[in-house]
Amino acid sequence: MPTVVLMDASLSMTRPVSLEGSEDFQRKNLAVHGLTMLFEHMATNYKLEFTALVAFSSLWELMVPFTRDYNTLQETLNNLEDFDKTCLEAALQGVSNVMQQEWGSGCPCQVVLVTDGSLGIGRGSLRHSLQTLKQRGDDKKFPLPFPFPSKLFIMCIANAEELQETDAMDNLEQLISLNEGDGQIFTMEGPLCLKSVQSMFGKLIDQAYSPFHAVLHCGNLSSDVQVFPRPEPMILDEEVDPIPKAVQTDLEIVGFIEIGDIASPPVISRHLVLPIAVNKEVDEVGTGNTDDVDEESSANQMAGKSPNFCVLLHGSLKVEGMVALVQLGPEWYGMLYSQADSKKKSNLMMSLFEPGPDPLPWLGKIAQLGPTSDAAENPYGEDDSKSPFPLQPKTKRSYAQNVTVWIKASGLQTDVQKILRNARKLPEKTQTFYKELNRLRKAALAFGFWELLKGVAELLERECTMLPDSAHPDAAFQLSHAAQQLRLASTGDSQQAAFDHNITPMLTDFSSGGDRM
Repeated sequence: MPTVVLMDASLSMTRPVSLEGSEDFQRKNLAVHGLTMLFEHMATNYKLEFTALVAFSSLWELMVPFTRDYNTLQETLNNLEDFDKTCLEAALQGVSNVMQQEWGSGCPCQVVLVTDGSLGIGRGSLRHSLQTLKQRGDDKKFPLPFPFPSKLFIMCIANAEELQETDAMDNLEQLISLNEGDGQIFTMEGPLCLKSVQSMFGKLIDQAYSPFHAVLHCGNLSSDVQVFPRPEPMILDEEVDPIPKAVQTDLEIVGFIEIGDIASPPVISRHLVLPIAVNKEVDEVGTGNTDDVDEESSANQMAGKSPNFCVLLHGSLKVEGMVALVQLGPEWYGMLYSQADSKKKSNLMMSLFEPGPDPLPWLGKIAQLGPTSDAAENPYGEDDSKSPFPLQPKTKRSYAQNVTVWIKASGLQTDVQKILRNARKLPEKTQTFYKELNRLRKAALAFGFWELLKGVAELLERECTMLPDSAHPDAAFQLSHAAQQLRLASTGDSQQAAFDHNITPMLTDFSSGGDRM
């Protein structure tokens, strides 16, 4: 999970703080000290995470693009210049731009905003931005919530009492609310000093950057591993009294299955799994950057110094083309698999399924799966020519009635064009025309899409006026009749608006049998 550090470089950060033995110590120095502590922690425990540094005042600037080089981040931070007034909205928009350009809108991100709590002055201040939220057009929307999953942590180089003297705390809390509640505000306790800022950043590290250590078990084999990023607790929406479900620190491999059988399952998150080496020498290889280390050479070095089940598992899954089903907790499963970054580099990954006994319907209940040796005959055949998956449901469902679904605009456009093509071939295509018309009508009524009925009615009326002189007289009558019926259905309160009602062809002097005009 990448991190964007958003550093306030406005003049208010240069306000002095009184520290013993230092006359020119500023709030900016306290912020640099706290971020130094964070960078040192990440360099040791989060080597694989990318971090970017953005500085802002009235404008914003990407000082260091996403990198794993914490020395560069630290050096740039130490040499950061002072600028003018605070403009948080522009800075947040900058974070959104930087993140989307590098990672897109699907990758989760943690944003660490370091500021003294000053909101800025006049136009462009946070106070002005929040007051004008409802007067904005679509082209000038406030950047929160971010268009990607995110957590916003606000590190205030000020204590809570100072922020509450003005409306600063209320405005900062509104930022967290705008980001859909994902994040937290941290303030300094007691006087502004190095000890207070260390305590504040320590709380951030404990909450957002503490490593997740676990033990991976498979029968009599086990391995200490570290999971990146830390798995978040899951809250089931359907529970009456929802209780967060957390991934346990004992991960039990319950079986192995071919990649083709598990296909591309829906997952809630993906994580990198690294072995924790037994000694210091091996640790340099075991927990190193797998993007920069050849996986096979890494495995050989580790195996030569200390056998590690995690490395054995990774190599086996990669060679055999299989995945390992792992139990994360009671009725909660995931899978371990090898994912290649390139031809020579690969990582052991863990994907988490939705909690439940059968997260993948085509496999059935995972607890009921067993080894192929327990089956009366090999379910894959003697030559691996078949597969027992997907499982067939016990009750046969009827799919005779096609359901109209418009996921994309192109699907709706195709259905309307089909009606218009048949309309131009009336009366020969009368039955097909009304069949397609009723199918679209029922779907529109089911979705409450009244505007679609009015729109198609207008199209049919237009087709009627554009009929050539050589057209059959019945075509004009049928088009006018169909348009009138659609308009009645679009009102929602007539008999023609009933879902089960079908529009039937108008019987004219040009058609056979039944009532006539």
